[in-house]
This record gives sequence, C-alpha cells and structure tokens, in this order.
Amino acid sequence: MHLNLRKISLNISLVTLTLLALSLSAIQVNAAEKEASKTTSKAKVNKASKSTSYTEDQFLNAFSGKMKSVVLAQLGNPAKKEQSVKPAGASGYLGRVGADEKNSKRVNVEMWYYKDLVNYDPKNKYKETEITFVNDRVMNIAFFNNR
Repeated sequence: MHLNLRKISLNISLVTLTLLALSLSAIQVNAAEKEASKTTSKAKVNKASKSTSYTEDQFLNAFSGKMKSVVLAQLGNPAKKEQSVKPAGASGYLGRVGADEKNSKRVNVEMWYYKDLVNYDPKNKYKETEITFVNDRVMNIAFFNNR
C-alpha cells in the first residue's frame, strides 16, 4: 500500500511538472516575428482571412504540427495574440516536488486567435479559432463560438 501511494504521488508530481513546463514562457517577442508583422500589411491580412475558408478537417490537416512561419504565411497576422505566463508561486511548488528549474529547457507558449475562419457547416463559421504554439510549432487547435 505504501509503495502504491508513492507511485501515485510521483505520477501526480510528474503530471504537474509537465503542465507547469508548458505554461512557462517568455514575454519577449522574437525579432523575426516583429519584422514579419511589420512587413505584413493589414490589407493582406484581411484579404487572407476573409477569402480563405476551411472545414474543421481541412484546417486541422493544413496546420497541425506546422511551424509558426507557415501559419503566418498562409493566414497572415492573427486578430489577437497572447503569451502564457508562469503562474504565481510556481517556483515554490517546483522546489517542493524536487524539480530542477535551472536545468530545464525554456518553453515558449503562445496563442493566436483568428476570427470567422473555419466552417462547421456549409452556412456557419466558428466565431474564433485558437492556435496554440509551443516553441513555435502548432500543438493545439481549438474552435469556439462562445467567446
């Protein structure tokens, strides 16, 4: 029984560490991203997002696992960008479970939001599409109507 509790505690710690590692990110934006956003005109962005429409499957197949530069080239700049931030008190918790934050790799998590891009039926589109990048690669895509 004591051994099973130790395994469960270790598994919970590993899951927690994984989630915290994904939530860590830098607030700074790459110089390359800044340069790319400067050179992309708003007209080009609006044209790309309004003229292109995808079904859910088409969108997932086109962008899952792709680099940020591919998404930027095909969809243009998003309507909104967000960077994840390390939760308050995370360092204290990581120290308690034995994580070595100094030796771990930095994880950059960023979310991009596009409006009215993906169809869920022939006449209706999702209000918002969220693309989550982890270290400049698409790791998650979500479609929303309730935001």
